[in-house]
Amino acid sequence: MNYAPKNIRNIAILGHQSSGKTTLTEALAYKAGLIDKQGSIETKNTISDYLDEEKKRLSSIQTSIVPIEKDGYKLNLLDLPGNDDFVYEILGVTRLIKGAVLVIDASKGVQNGTVKHFNMLKKRGVPIFIFVNKMDKENVNFDELFEEICAKLGGKKCIPFSYPIGRKENFDGFVNVVELKAQKYNGVTCEDDVIYEDKRAKIFELHNTLCEAVATTDDSLLEKFFSGETLTKEEIKTGLRTGVLEADLYPVLVGSASKDIGILTLLNMLIDYFPSPADLKPYQAIDEKGNEIDIKTDVNEPTTLYVFKNTYSTYQGLTSIFKVNSGSLKLGDTLYCPNINETVRITSLFSVCGNKFTPVEEVSAGDIGAFNKLDMIRLGYTLCEQGKKLKYKPVKYPTPTYFLGIIPASKNDSDKLFPAVEKLQYEDPTIYLERNETTGQILIGGTTSSHLNYVLDCLRSDYKLNFKTEAKKISYRETITASAEAEGRYIKQSGGSGFYGVVNMRFEPADHTYFTSSVTGGHISSGYFPAIEKGFLEAMQHGSLVQAPVLNVHADVYDGKEHRVDSNELAFKNAAIQAFREAYMKCEPVLLEPYNKIVINVPQEFIGSVLSDLSKRRAKISSTEEDQDGSFNIAASIPEAEILEYANDLKSLTRGTGFFNMSFDTYNKVPKELAEKIIQAHKQ
Repeated sequence: MNYAPKNIRNIAILGHQSSGKTTLTEALAYKAGLIDKQGSIETKNTISDYLDEEKKRLSSIQTSIVPIEKDGYKLNLLDLPGNDDFVYEILGVTRLIKGAVLVIDASKGVQNGTVKHFNMLKKRGVPIFIFVNKMDKENVNFDELFEEICAKLGGKKCIPFSYPIGRKENFDGFVNVVELKAQKYNGVTCEDDVIYEDKRAKIFELHNTLCEAVATTDDSLLEKFFSGETLTKEEIKTGLRTGVLEADLYPVLVGSASKDIGILTLLNMLIDYFPSPADLKPYQAIDEKGNEIDIKTDVNEPTTLYVFKNTYSTYQGLTSIFKVNSGSLKLGDTLYCPNINETVRITSLFSVCGNKFTPVEEVSAGDIGAFNKLDMIRLGYTLCEQGKKLKYKPVKYPTPTYFLGIIPASKNDSDKLFPAVEKLQYEDPTIYLERNETTGQILIGGTTSSHLNYVLDCLRSDYKLNFKTEAKKISYRETITASAEAEGRYIKQSGGSGFYGVVNMRFEPADHTYFTSSVTGGHISSGYFPAIEKGFLEAMQHGSLVQAPVLNVHADVYDGKEHRVDSNELAFKNAAIQAFREAYMKCEPVLLEPYNKIVINVPQEFIGSVLSDLSKRRAKISSTEEDQDGSFNIAASIPEAEILEYANDLKSLTRGTGFFNMSFDTYNKVPKELAEKIIQAHKQ
């Protein structure tokens, strides 16, 4: 069944690991009638966590889509992993959804993952509900927890939409603060009940606070409120929805997903207060001329869709999951992909529910669907009508920051390695694999050591690869600091045609590598100059300190000799190599090490400790700037040798709140004492 955009809700379920996101998704699916019996993490039968690895871990490692229907509305619930190792899943989804439920474990309070997810949603302007789960746990004090929520998350914008009630400090149920109705848990389900006398004053105080928050969304409501008039339920509902959509209010609800407490209230409020795909700002795309244009979520607009998730299996191949941002996609349509400048035909079309793909004929604006066997389609790709060519900006995924060398056990394993990793990269764009030409290592990278270990486990278990790993080797370079001259002679005569080439060359430091000739008098024919240059560049591949490539040398051939019979290109090439090697140590060579450009994001409380740690790592700080969410971005250039384990060290230093992106910056001279140790280790 196709739904109009106004009747669709795309909702992300986020939170710290083990806060109960998957259980909440399961409870909402059960309450909406999608399933007859609610599964659980422990019994390993939930809709969301269907992968073997998820059942083994008892936690989510990928986004699962669970569509539910209620009262003529379709709610696409996207259950997201709470583990930072799979943050790329969250980044891909939060670009597209227009509502999120942030789940908090009442027994553990506001954890680091909760704060990071809240800040990410806030930065992207996504309306947020805060669901305090596991209220049935022992020793939960909601008033103290609510103060913590306000302090660490939305401040005064956090408004209780429901409030827990109980006898003898036990969680019996809750009061819907909006409608002033109580729900009591009878051991099986929730039923209507009266508000306990000892809670009435508190509940009406919260209701009054809620009405005041509603009044601030509209001048006429504000005047009515302060004149002492009672706001109608419709006015309250309209004002609350406006506040939620404009991110002026963050509703806080309480419940227990495992016991079905507060689930129906949450479900109804997701419909009543969350925006549809047609609400809020249009999506922005880039047209053929590079201009930004707005795309409205409307079935009457030209068809555009954005691929936000890929899955790969041996049996089904590549399956791409997308959201239709405008228009309508029908089975058999031909669309244009501007990312690869190709047209593709949609020969399969599905709706998605967990690991089940149901064939459909059409997916309309605002909804989510899937197609498969289009292996050229990658994460972040746009598909659009051929007559309306445009492209959505792809998500900026985290860069790999943790690397290991990988050593295949056999040629067969080596042959299978790169194709296997490519399939993993269909799903996870943060995986890196490359052969380093300098060190000879095959480097595999991820965002953290635990993320990379998961990738390695997949290669072993899913692709049956055998290999060992080793620490990443630093790709050093060498350069010269002084000028020197040398003669290179390559003369071999053993009867018949021989080899004869003599060059006199000068080598000096430069800002880049280049070759010149200042030979006069015809001592060397100009036809041999390319061979001399080739020999010089070949010699530059291996310096004499640690056999690393040499950078930034100007070579000039100023004299030489040739033989009218025995001279040839090979002779002059080898003569140039000898000249370089003869002069190299006279040029006072030094060792260079790679520096990486890093941008570290940390909460304000950790700035001092992070900066202090960076100074010990020989980092050069370029800036420290506050981000939109109140965190700080520290930009620095730092030796690669100092951050081989930084992905783990930063996590420890910032209690899991810090993260960074990394890219190559430049090569700089290694300090003398350290260079001597590196050179000595190489010789040994």
